[in-house]
Amino acid sequence: MIDMRLMKENPEPMRASQRARGNDPATVDAAIAADDKRLETLQAFENARAEQKAFSKQIGKASKEERPALLEEAKRMSEKVKTLEEAANEAATAAKQAAMVLENQILDGVPSGGEDDYEVLSQEGTPIRDFAAEGFKPKDHLDLGLGLDAIDTDRGVKVSGSRFYYLKGVGARLELAILNAAIDTAIAHGFTPMITPCMVSPATMSGTGFLGEHSDEIYYLPADDLYLTGTSEVALAGYHTDEIIDLSAGPKRYSGWSACFRREAGSYGKDTRGIIRVHQFHKVEMFSYCRPEESVEEHQKLLNMEREMLAKVELPYRVINTAAGDLGSSAAQKFDCEAWLPTQQRFMEVTSTSNCTTFQARRLNIRYRDENGKTQTCATLNGTLGTTRWIVAILENHQQADGSVRVPAGLRPYMGGLEVLEPVK
Repeated sequence: MIDMRLMKENPEPMRASQRARGNDPATVDAAIAADDKRLETLQAFENARAEQKAFSKQIGKASKEERPALLEEAKRMSEKVKTLEEAANEAATAAKQAAMVLENQILDGVPSGGEDDYEVLSQEGTPIRDFAAEGFKPKDHLDLGLGLDAIDTDRGVKVSGSRFYYLKGVGARLELAILNAAIDTAIAHGFTPMITPCMVSPATMSGTGFLGEHSDEIYYLPADDLYLTGTSEVALAGYHTDEIIDLSAGPKRYSGWSACFRREAGSYGKDTRGIIRVHQFHKVEMFSYCRPEESVEEHQKLLNMEREMLAKVELPYRVINTAAGDLGSSAAQKFDCEAWLPTQQRFMEVTSTSNCTTFQARRLNIRYRDENGKTQTCATLNGTLGTTRWIVAILENHQQADGSVRVPAGLRPYMGGLEVLEPVK
C-alpha cells in the first residue's frame, strides 16, 4: 500500500510511476479523492459524536419537565451519529479499495514499458560455449534428463496432468544439491534458514500484493479459504504481520525453503517441454526487513548473493533491470539474472530480486522504532537463491558429447563428490 500522506503532498511521482507501468494515472487522483472523502466523513462523524456526548450531560441535570424533549433530541442525535458512522465506514472501505489498486511507486532508474523493455546491466560467468567447434550438437535439458534417467515427465503427466514431472536419481540429487548450496550460502551471509508454510490466508496473500492483476496465477483452496504459495516470499512477508520488529542491529534476514505452486495461467504453449515452466517446484528464497533508507544497499546485497550462487554452478548469465510494466504490483525495482540456454539460443530467467520498499509492510502493518522511539514502516526485499529451474541451465551448459553432464565444482560437495553424471545404458 502507498503512503497516502506523502502521495497527497506530491502526487506527480506516483502518476509518473503509473504511466511507466502502463497503468492509468487517473487512479492516483481517484485514490486521493477517496481519501479526502474518508477524512471528510470521519470528521463529520466525530463532530456529531462529540456533540452527542456533550448533549447527554445536559439530560442528567435537566428537570422532570425538560427531560422528555431532551430525550427525544438525544434519540435524533443518536440516529444521526449512527448514519454518519456508517457513511464514514463506507468511505474508509472505498478509500482502502482505491489505494489498493495502486501499484508500488517505482524507483529512479527503472525503465518504462513492458516485458521487452528491460535494460541489460551486465553479462557474466563462463563464456558461452561453441558446441559446433566441439563437434557436436547440444541436446536440450529433457533429452539429457531422459538419458540420465533424471527426469520423467510422462509419468508426471499420467499421475497429475500437464506440467508435472518426477525428478529421480541424479535429478533429485541435483535439485537437493542446488537448494542445500543455496541454504549454506544464505547462512554464510547471516540469513536465518526457515521451512515455511505452503498455504496462507487471504489476508497474507493480499498483503504481499499477489491478489491483484495476476491473481489467476494462484491456486485457491475454497474449502479451507487458503492459497497455495508460489514463493516462500509470501509466508516470510507475513511472518511479522502486526509486529514492531527490532532493526537496531541491522536488517532482519530470512531464507525460506518451500515447495511452490503456480497455475501458469496465460502461458499455454510457452515452455511446455520439460521442466522450465511447471506447476510445482522447490525454491530457496531470501527475504529482508530493513529501514527504508537501507533498502537500495540491501537490494545490491541480495543481487550479489545471487551472483555468488551462479558462479558456484558456473553458468553464463546476464543481469537485467526489469521494466516497470513487468515488475509486479509490489516491487519498486527488480533485477533478474538470466542464464544462457544453448538449445534455444536465448537467456532464461533463473533468479530475480525485488525491492518492495514499504509497500508490503504497510499492508501487513510491520514496523520498527527509529532513533527517537517513533514507529516507522519497514522496507521488505526478496530474492531467489536457488530453484528447480536451475537444473535446465546446468544440464544444457555442462553437457558433454556422450550425453554425460559435468557437475559444477560448487555442487560436488553436495553430490557426494560426484564429478560427472553418466547416461544410463
